[in-house]
Formats: sequence, C-alpha cells, structure tokens
Amino acid sequence: MRKTILATATLLFSALTSFAQGVPLRIWDNRPGSFFENSMPIGNGKLGAMVDGNPHCDYLKLNDITLWSGKPIDPNEDAGAHKWIPQIRKALFEENYALADSLQLRVQGHNSAWYQPLSTLCICDVKAAANADAPLKNYRRELDLDSSLVKVSYESEGVSYRREYFASHPGRAIMVRLTANKPHAISLQLSLTSLLNHQTRVEGNTIRLMGHAEGHPDSTVHFCNLLQAKATGGTITAQDSTLLISNATQVVLYIVNETSYNGFDKHPVTQGAPYVQLAETDLKNLQNCTFEQLKQNHTDDYQALFGRLALHLDGTKLDMHRTTEQQLQDYTKRGETNPYLETLYFQFGRYLLISSSRTPGVPANLQGLWNPHVRAPWRSNYTVNINLEENYWPAQVANLAELTTPLVGMVKALSVNGRYAARNYYGINEGWCSSHNTDLWAMTNPVGEKRESPEWANWNLGGAWLLSNLWEQYDFTRDRHYLRHTLYPLMKGACDFMLQWLVENPKQPGELITAPSTSPENEYVTPDGYHGTTVYGGTADLAILRELFANTATADEILNGRPTAYSKILRQTIGRLHPYTIGKEGDLNEWYYDWNDFDPQHRHQTHLIGLYPGHHIAPETTPELAEAARKTLVQKGDISTGWSTGWRINLWARLYNGEKAYQIYRKLLTYVAPDAIRKSDAGPGGGTYPNLFDAHPPFQIDGNFGGTAGVCEMLMQSARGIRLLPALPAAWPSGSVKGLCARGGFVVDFSWRNGSVTQVRIKSNVGGQTTLYYNGKAHKVKLKAGKEAVLR
Repeated sequence: MRKTILATATLLFSALTSFAQGVPLRIWDNRPGSFFENSMPIGNGKLGAMVDGNPHCDYLKLNDITLWSGKPIDPNEDAGAHKWIPQIRKALFEENYALADSLQLRVQGHNSAWYQPLSTLCICDVKAAANADAPLKNYRRELDLDSSLVKVSYESEGVSYRREYFASHPGRAIMVRLTANKPHAISLQLSLTSLLNHQTRVEGNTIRLMGHAEGHPDSTVHFCNLLQAKATGGTITAQDSTLLISNATQVVLYIVNETSYNGFDKHPVTQGAPYVQLAETDLKNLQNCTFEQLKQNHTDDYQALFGRLALHLDGTKLDMHRTTEQQLQDYTKRGETNPYLETLYFQFGRYLLISSSRTPGVPANLQGLWNPHVRAPWRSNYTVNINLEENYWPAQVANLAELTTPLVGMVKALSVNGRYAARNYYGINEGWCSSHNTDLWAMTNPVGEKRESPEWANWNLGGAWLLSNLWEQYDFTRDRHYLRHTLYPLMKGACDFMLQWLVENPKQPGELITAPSTSPENEYVTPDGYHGTTVYGGTADLAILRELFANTATADEILNGRPTAYSKILRQTIGRLHPYTIGKEGDLNEWYYDWNDFDPQHRHQTHLIGLYPGHHIAPETTPELAEAARKTLVQKGDISTGWSTGWRINLWARLYNGEKAYQIYRKLLTYVAPDAIRKSDAGPGGGTYPNLFDAHPPFQIDGNFGGTAGVCEMLMQSARGIRLLPALPAAWPSGSVKGLCARGGFVVDFSWRNGSVTQVRIKSNVGGQTTLYYNGKAHKVKLKAGKEAVLR
C-alpha cells in the first residue's frame, strides 16, 4: 500500500489552503418579484415567507409548516377492507387484471389533508403610492445564501432605501428592517390578511390575525399571527385593521405565529396547543434584543449548518452584471458554461433544507415550506412514493444530518398509525405499513376514496422505503443509541408486516412476491392490449424489500454482535424473492412479465431503487443488472419532470457516467418562466424557475434536493469504501470541496486538478477504517474518533 499521511499542523494548514475557496453565493434580480416563482424564500424551519421586495407594495406571503386542514385519523377507518385482498389475489393469479384493478378501489381510504397558506403581509409605501410615477434607481434584490438574508436596495427622489428580511430559528420569528439615508423618509401602511377564515384587530403597535385552516372551527388547526412594528424617528397610529407609520427613519417589523397543532394524535381544538399564549410569548421574547442582535443570532445559527460544506469549481465567479434569471436563461438557450450557477443551485438546495426542516415531527413537504394556495397542487402533502424520500437525499452527504430529525419523528408517528392500516386494509396484526401519501396527521391508509386509480392510490411500501432514509442516518453517523432505540424498532415493525404481506408465487413455487402490487404511478400494456396498473411481483416492491430486509438484518447483527434467528429469516427471505429479470430490449423489467410501459418515457423509475438510492445494484457487484438499469435510463430519455430529472442525475452518477449525469444536471437547470406566463415561454418537461425553485412544473421542491444530492454523488460515493470523483464530468476539470460526509462517520475534503485528485483530508467522527479510492489507487485509512489525516 502506497500512501503519505501528513500529520503536522503546518502541513495540514498548507494542504487546506487550496480547499473550496469562498465565492459569495447570491440569487439576485434588478426588479421586484411579480410572481411566486421569482420571489425569494426565507424560512426558519417552521415559519416562512416569500419576499417580492416591491418598493411600492411589498407582499410577504407567509407560511407555518404546522398549518394544515384536518385532524387525527380514525383508527377504525375501513376496518373490514382487508376482506377484498384474497379476491384481488385470485383475480391476479387468474390473469384477470381488469377485475383486479376494479377491486383495488375497495381497498382505499381518505385522501390527505391540505397544507394551508398562513397570511399575507403588505408593506405599502404611502409616499410611493402617492407618487407612483417617481422613477426608481439602482434597484437590487438578493438572497444571500451565506447568511440567509434577503436584501433590497433602491433610490427614489434622492433618498437611498434598504430593506432586510430574515427568518430566525432561535428567534422563532421573521424580521424585517426598513431604513433610509435621510431622516423621516419612511411612511408606510401595514396590513395583515389571510385567504383562510380569520379576524383581524389592531392593539397599539401590533396587528393580531386569528384564524383557522379549512374545515369546521371545532375540528381544525387554529393560528395566532402577530405583527408588531417599531419606528425610529416617526409615529405609529392605528387605522381600522392597519398600522400607519409616518415620517420614520427606521422601521423594524416582528412577525410571529403559532398554531394549535399539538401532535399527530392530538385533536387541534380539544387537545390543542395554547397557540395564542405561545405567539404572545414568542413576541415578548424578541423585545430584549436589538435588531442587530437578533440578526447576529440568526446568522450564527444558520452558518453553523450551512458553513459546513463548501464547493468550488474552477472558473466560478459572481456575475454582477447579469441577474440570476438572465444567467439561467443564457445557460439554457445559449448552452453557456457557468460553474457559478451550478454551484449556486447546489448550495441553494442545502439552504432550502435548512429553511424548511427544523420542526420536530414535521418534515419538509412537497413544497418545502412555501405555499400560496388554499388548494395547493397535490395538496402540498407528503408524497411517499418518491418525493418525501428525495427531499432528504442530500441531508447526510451534504453535512446536514440533524435536519433528518423531523423525518424521523414523522416515521415514528407513521409506525403508530400504520398498525391500524395494516390491520384494517390488509388483515395483518403484526408490524406496520404506510402508503402513497401522508400529512400532518401521519395518515397511513391507502388513499383514493374508492374512486381513484390504483396506480398511485394502492401501495403499501411507503413506510418501508422511508426507512432507507433513516438507515442512512445511522450509516453516516454510526450512532448506536439511535440504532438501538429509534431505528431498529421501526425497521423490525416494517419487516414484521412485510414478512406477512409476501405470498408464495403460484407460478414459481418457493418464490415470494407481493400481490397485489403496483409500480408507483406507472401503467403497463399486456400483450393482449389491456392497459392497467395492478400486478403481482412488481420489481419496485421487491427492490424496496431487498433494501429493507438487508438493512434490518445488518442492524440486528450489529446490535447483537452476531447473526440471529431473525436476521437469518430476513436474509433467507431475500433469497426467496422473485429475482430481477432483463427484458428483450436489455432493460430492467418493471413488471413481473416483460410488458411494455403505456408511457415508455414515464417520469417514475421506481424499479431502479436498487441502484439509487439503494445499494444492491452496482457496476462492480451486479454488472448485468447495472447495464440493464443503464438501458432503462436510455429508454426513459432525458426530458422529464423536475424531481425525476433530479433522480436521474443520481442514477447516472451511480453508473459512473459523469458526462451523462452532468448533461441531466444541465437539464434540471433548464429555464422555466413563472407559471402565470410560462405558456408563452415554456419548454418541455421540468426545470428551474427564476428564483431557482424546482419546476415540476408547477413548483415542487424535491427536484432541488435531488439536484444537490446528485452533485454530491458525482463528486463522492461511499457505499463500498469512499470513491472520489466517481462521476466527474469534463466540465469540472479542477476544483475543491470541503465537508462532504461519507458512510462510516467520515468527513472528507479534497481538491482536484485536470480530473485527478491532488490532496485529501479525511476525518473520523466516531473512529474506524475505510478505503479511499482515487486516481486508480486504493488507500486504506484507520483513524481514532476525532482524528484526521491528509493524503497526497
């Protein structure tokens, strides 16, 4: 083994100087936002806002991640629905797929609750409204990813104005400061309203907005939204339900909100949290700090997370002449090279996760935190057949492990309600399961309301797949306390259910399959022309179960120090699962038979889970299956929705095809105009809006997270040792990265030039050994906890 480990402080410092040079990360525009998709998001993990920064009427669309319709589930919902399962299986094994599809409707429960918008704050400039024709000069609006601040500046009638916005996690508030360089130049009218049922009143310098989510007020979530204004050098007066600020030099706004949500199993009214008292306490706690102190507390808290990882691609520089939207348009239409934009998008995904995933038990939803609609697309819920999983793909590798905590809390809740779903819908009294959708109330039933297509409604593998995210939390951190007390009980419960759910394959005795089965949201066409969704032995189901059983068996053996009777059962069961099959075109079959897809370019590729995010398909260990996965991706093509494009980056990276992964990354950064005007400027498939939000379209946040995870996967993979630059494209010949996390509890910094790694620093958080692969060589490293080494 050839390696050089430099251990002295001087050499270590020298090695680090070339890692990830800092370039300011800014999303900026020279115009106010006019649409949701070109406004700028801020969030503290619970309270969020979209900032348009209009000097005349500045609208902040506010959200609280715990504001949903609905209430806790009924544990006896559809208690007898499981009686239909034997009939569905009989129809399937008689190849009567039409009957199976129709019977699946009998095994459906209610659809999810709706994620709701909170309120809209309007900051109306009284002087600007009176003189609307006065020109604005030097307007600039930017989201500073380094400090999590939105800043607006402009000049009007000889006065320079500045506005700052941030959402503070330690402060539990959104803060806005407006200043002018001349005294008494600020006059405003402030109003707070909501699309939901609400009442507003003014109390001194505070607007109080009280309301509730959709539904009867006796059975839905209530909220208390407070806006307090403080003015320096001016006066504040109440006018009806608004605040008038006259002739101020500085104005500071404090925005807090609390809801009555008190847990997934607590009625939001009869058992609700004291939301009014909590909101008042939040506001009171802000009074002892100046704005600068609150901003510093916010920045320190944010940077402790965001600053852990830095990426530098050679040629990266901040473009002060072209707005982010213009750069995105040029990148798309002119095909220009822009490593700054590529880095910005990567880090924006980390910013979004920090901003939307810090509330216990309430993870980032389909739109993260930001939703302006009472009836949002797809209810802005948790879609568990890919989207929620994809939200958390970058959490571990991108050095944000703590942000998985809300997801862990949700899976715990699903494991409680999932026992009812297992009993009522499937007749299984062991373990738990969860389905296609969930919501604030941790619903686990198959959805569809007895009338919607089984292609997405009838699927009970959601909880099993989510556990792969929770397993990654262990695999990256090696936290045995978490494994023993949190993760393993959840995994075992899911396995207990699935061991009962599997049935022997009547077509191949001794094999185990799922029946009924679907491949999420995809549809097949049989040789005799039937177009359907329900099958037996779907590849996606069995891929998820291979991962679940293998991970659970490994966990069991780690905790017991040896193979156990239970781990042996799980490994034997894996050996009995219906195997992967390769179709006549060399692709990986998605169905039990080599059937055609109704849509060959369908956005879902769930049967490739074993390649990514799973690990049991790989070029080194299963080359034939990896090649079949490659041919499947070729069949799928390159144009898809935003989240699917994000997934495909990772899949190509796992195949070590850096050029293709990069090509798909560029596809993800395809410019998409805001929804209100995109009919006149629309490209096929998904892409990226002007504010860098993922365009499904419409907005879904999972593509952002999939893109961030994809860049990490291109730079480093750690399923079998640690591989550096496994899928490096020619477009990134030189660069450096600091703070990538690897399985086994390692943190890795490295730089590269002309496609070759030049130096590496590796640190172990927990102690252990691994093998680093780079430049065609293997380097074994063994470190004690907290120790690091530099390799050259």
